Amino acid sequence: MLVLFLTLGRKRFHDGGYRGAVAVSSQTFPLNTEKLTPPWQTLLLLRFGHLRLSDGTGLSLASDPTGTVRFLDMVNNLQGDSGRGYYIEMSIGTPGQKLNILVDTGSSNFAVAAAPHPFITHYFNTALSSTYRSSGRTVAVRYTQGNWEGELGVDHVSIPKGPNGTIIINIAAILSSDGFFLLGVNWQGILGLAYPMLARPDSSVEPFFNSVVRQLGIPDIFSLQMCGAGLSASSMADPAGGSLVIGGAEPTLYRGSIWYTPILEEWYYQVEVLKFEVGDQNLNLNCREYNMDKAIVDSGTTMLRLPVNVFNAVVEAITRSSLEFSSGFWDGTKLACWMKGETPWRFFPKLSIYLRATNTTQSFRITILPQLYIQPITDVDGTLDCFRFGVSPSTNGLVIGATVMEGFYVVFDRAQKRLGFALSNCAVSGGVAVSEIAGPFSAADVASNCSGGVLKEPLLWVISYTLMAVCAVVLIILLLLLIVPCRCRDHSGEITDESSLVRHRIK
Repeated sequence: MLVLFLTLGRKRFHDGGYRGAVAVSSQTFPLNTEKLTPPWQTLLLLRFGHLRLSDGTGLSLASDPTGTVRFLDMVNNLQGDSGRGYYIEMSIGTPGQKLNILVDTGSSNFAVAAAPHPFITHYFNTALSSTYRSSGRTVAVRYTQGNWEGELGVDHVSIPKGPNGTIIINIAAILSSDGFFLLGVNWQGILGLAYPMLARPDSSVEPFFNSVVRQLGIPDIFSLQMCGAGLSASSMADPAGGSLVIGGAEPTLYRGSIWYTPILEEWYYQVEVLKFEVGDQNLNLNCREYNMDKAIVDSGTTMLRLPVNVFNAVVEAITRSSLEFSSGFWDGTKLACWMKGETPWRFFPKLSIYLRATNTTQSFRITILPQLYIQPITDVDGTLDCFRFGVSPSTNGLVIGATVMEGFYVVFDRAQKRLGFALSNCAVSGGVAVSEIAGPFSAADVASNCSGGVLKEPLLWVISYTLMAVCAVVLIILLLLLIVPCRCRDHSGEITDESSLVRHRIK
């Protein structure tokens, strides 16, 4: 899901309990792996990280002992910020063509510009790649902001600061787009890291990360650190960057414990939100309100997006403890400005989201300080610093976007169907940590299932086609009934009101 806003317009693992942890230094140790039984034989971490035990099913985070995955090599392989998106350099085709690709956990297609566009400096020229093969299929994808159309093909792809090796990947060559490439961004494509269910035109198009896991044999885990906290979303300075670690998690990028929440459904990275607090105020909404439609974690969305009822409750709670702002500030059409050098943080409370733990009777809390959601945009004539509200209303679910993710190191542990959150080492602004994490808390005061009533897209298509078929049958019946009475006349030869359908069809 793509939503980008440039301007206006030693460790412990917690599932509510503890997980074991064994530290291994970054040296390489000789080991006879033939004496080990799976999964130890294939998943033992021999370099660059920690050995982490899970719950008896094997390692929760690991590296490939063959050297395909070297986590430290992937540190700082991202550039960007929440306003312009986070992107990674990739080499596509033979010979390789270097492009910057937006990292998006809310979609599943790997798509690159394959034609000129006024807002991008270069594109993937399929004619110059000896290994590119078109499938002859067209594809179109629509995001929350922007859309594109193109053709499907396959080619060789590698990541200079990623796993060793070249992968054969499904590529959507973008030939036309509307509102997708934006002025001021420095990426030329999108890397969808979600599940096959979201792939277009259908789930038979294997997503990028599935191909990487299958072809390189690495663990089905990746992790994200996004380091744009407190930076201006419209600054033209060098972007902050971050890290996409493919195959596991790099311990130097976070501090404290990793807390896990279940992935409810494998389409988006759908999670279950139990409570929401503004400062120390619990919104006290029915927990299904927070999960209305769905609640997902999406690096391709700039803001924290909340269902309308939740958004209104958050704004109301903030205004009770803050200054008075015009409605334009809350709906994103106006900025709030202070004299240069002044900061607005003291006027705004912390925001906290409670997620269900993998021990489902418990929860944990992720908290962002106002430095993350009251976001600097620009200065005016060198005298004013202006800020925007980094929370917006949503009609299609709660989205934990970059506004929140910049506070945490997020582990997408697909192998064990869970998402992990830890405090990011780069989530600091002005020397102050801008995020918090705490738990476990009892979940006894909320429903056992807060995510009911979710309709996934394939199901929506089935319902839509079913309704269309029903409507077609009804229409045929009405047409037949309209024609048949025309042949049934009374003794005077006139069509009576009772014998026609007009009065009963249209009132």
